[in-house]
Amino acid sequence: MKRLNSQLQEDGAPLELILLIRTLLAGCKEISFRVSQGALAGVLGSLLSENVQGETQKKLDVISNQILKDILKESGYVKAISSEEEDDVVACNPEGKYLVSFDPLDGSSNTDINSLIGTIFSITHAPQWMEADDPSAFLQPGIQMVAAGYVLYGPSTMLAMTTGRGTHLYTLDKTHGGFLLTEANVQIPEQTKEFAINASNQRHWEPPMQQYVSDLLLGDEGPRGKNFNMRWVGAMVGDIHRVLCRGGIFAYPFDQRNPKIPGKLRLLYEANPMSFLIEQAGGASSTGDTRILEVMPREIHQRVPVIMGSREEVETCLTYYAK
Repeated sequence: MKRLNSQLQEDGAPLELILLIRTLLAGCKEISFRVSQGALAGVLGSLLSENVQGETQKKLDVISNQILKDILKESGYVKAISSEEEDDVVACNPEGKYLVSFDPLDGSSNTDINSLIGTIFSITHAPQWMEADDPSAFLQPGIQMVAAGYVLYGPSTMLAMTTGRGTHLYTLDKTHGGFLLTEANVQIPEQTKEFAINASNQRHWEPPMQQYVSDLLLGDEGPRGKNFNMRWVGAMVGDIHRVLCRGGIFAYPFDQRNPKIPGKLRLLYEANPMSFLIEQAGGASSTGDTRILEVMPREIHQRVPVIMGSREEVETCLTYYAK
């Protein structure tokens, strides 16, 4: 099997980016070990503090954030980082060439039930004329990412990553500690009979999404003429991994309960990296109104509605928004 380094070189990634990715993944391997220890390491449960999103922080959230922050700051390749768990950007090396945004532990509420969780990341070039602590450096549309991916901590630890030359899946070989290529150039089936959405929020969605899901639930007796299955992991990494592996559509749409918050998922370190992976695998992603990768961020913790997955199904969903 091909090693991560070999695939990155084949994809034309520059040496400094390869070294940064290896550094980031070293942190993820440490997180993987902590996750695998579970209650034995005393890392489960919640803290009393909240992050900038107003969400109660899990012990593993804080630990994972610290692991990634420390290893990236020490690497020398990174000018600044932004994280779901940090109120502001964290300045690193003023001469660093890259910016890294990450959700250190997506789906952390799943830790207490030993279910899927993961780390999501995106990497962009750092504007050299800006100060390392300037948050506006991160306000770049997703099309400017140079790499993105996630590490899924499940029965095996897997990496899905793209540097713009296709989406590849790797598996952590714990016998030697390296990621090995297990599927190159993943292609998402264009059609699907699976959808992933938190249906308990249906009454709060906009009419187009309510109608779309209602038609899915009617199955072969409705306008779609076929039966659909619903799947919901409760962690974006788990649901997107399933979409990459066998197709489907994932949505976390606009929720009318708080019009000031346009969506739940964060643009820089959730929606953008996952959209990059999905598009590089032949899928599509949208806010319901525009391509996610073309959204111009206004601030580092900006939220957006998300619809992504199998191309034909995403396009069908968007026809409901065009009516």
